[in-house]
Amino acid sequence: MIAVFSFVLYLSGIFWRPFFYVAILFQGAYILSRGVALGRLPLVGLHDTLTFLSFSTAVFSVPFYLSLKEKKGFLESAAVLAAVFAILGYMSPQVNTPLPPVLKTYWFELHVVLSFFSYGLFGIGAILGLRYLFLSDSDTEALQYKAILIGYLIFSLSMVFGGIWAFLAWGTYWLWTPKEIWTTLLWLTYTLYLHLRFRPWWLGKKIVITGIAGYLVVLFTYLGVGLLMKSSHSF
Repeated sequence: MIAVFSFVLYLSGIFWRPFFYVAILFQGAYILSRGVALGRLPLVGLHDTLTFLSFSTAVFSVPFYLSLKEKKGFLESAAVLAAVFAILGYMSPQVNTPLPPVLKTYWFELHVVLSFFSYGLFGIGAILGLRYLFLSDSDTEALQYKAILIGYLIFSLSMVFGGIWAFLAWGTYWLWTPKEIWTTLLWLTYTLYLHLRFRPWWLGKKIVITGIAGYLVVLFTYLGVGLLMKSSHSF
């Protein structure tokens, strides 16, 4: 019930901003309560990961909202994205079973938490990119770069932790499954973005669109691969 209530609050936050912050508190309380009830980090399966992605997107939107000179529309866009993930998470089945032995390591927990933190930041980068296409102000583009750079560093660290988890679980740092391949493509996409960001001939709309395209790769790597392909991360 708290999960669906946070969805309603995010949507209400479009019209009255305080509801957005209340939604973050409700969702954080829900994630905490599930963790206590399960006796583990609630980050297994679509229900929990979509809820955590919604939470991460909303939380990371706040500092960028405060940094924006022209704030109109940004928090509302973040509220819509957080609400979409929240309702999709609510509609998805919960995984309430104990963790299998292969997941009982804090390397797995660090890997997943950091991955979804970075996904949240990449989402903020996409929202800022879309704002730039409409407003064309350099302030928004600079913030998109910051969001993606921080997300990229966190995502790189999550990949390192994921490799350690894979070694402990399967005896190898790397598995050539679709998830690992698309994760590499995702990392390369944002690596390309960060390199192009310092090329004068690729600034403006081109670099912003590259950042937005990166988020489409994020969504496919997370949802498309998990739902459509068999891999070590299948839902």
